[in-house]
Amino acid sequence: MPKQAIIGLIGGMSWESSAEYYRIINREVRRRLGGVHAARTLMWSVDFGEIERLQHRGDWESLTEEMKDGARRLERGGADFILICTNTMHKMAEAVASAIAIPLLHIADPAAEKIRSVGINKVGLLGTAFTMEQDFYKGRLSKKYNLQVLVPEAEDRAIVHRVIYEELVAGKVIPASRAIYREVIARLIARGAEAVILGCTEIMLLVSDEDSAVPLFDTTTIHALAAVDRALAPLNAG
Repeated sequence: MPKQAIIGLIGGMSWESSAEYYRIINREVRRRLGGVHAARTLMWSVDFGEIERLQHRGDWESLTEEMKDGARRLERGGADFILICTNTMHKMAEAVASAIAIPLLHIADPAAEKIRSVGINKVGLLGTAFTMEQDFYKGRLSKKYNLQVLVPEAEDRAIVHRVIYEELVAGKVIPASRAIYREVIARLIARGAEAVILGCTEIMLLVSDEDSAVPLFDTTTIHALAAVDRALAPLNAG
């Protein structure tokens, strides 16, 4: 009988969201296969204190080497494909994919495919300042999926970024910050956003569908479920 493919996870960015990946993946495998089934996974978890310092120094070269090292470790360990469990670090996704012989499941792709499948064309994007302001993520959404991407105005971007790095990555879920995020989302909707992408894997800890008048697309959940689809494909083929 065929076995599940092994999911390789580069985690720890932060471990709060990596724990959600592990929970979502295993819960979904059990739901689909029944009994006490669980996913076959490997995780390489980094020290986010080091990652965060390099991010804010702008040392993306060192960060790229960190991600490539994690991917190679997972490949050597037997992973069949790789997930980077954070949106921001997809800045170096192409370099990571080129460093290994197994596939990298890009976090933006399953989210964009789901958005396009329901006929949405204009989306708001929340994430770190790196994700909202640089082109590596917005550009993929627009060029590959023809989505029009709106990001918050500068003051709102600063607030969204601060909440992520000062609260969410430390596991702090503060009601006042939820209220602020609701206001940011409302302003994106007022500018024409038909949906909002939660483009940081920690944001799902703070807001949910009830906080928005338009659909929210949580990249953590969508990415994790896409991993399950791929991991269980050998069973379906068999």
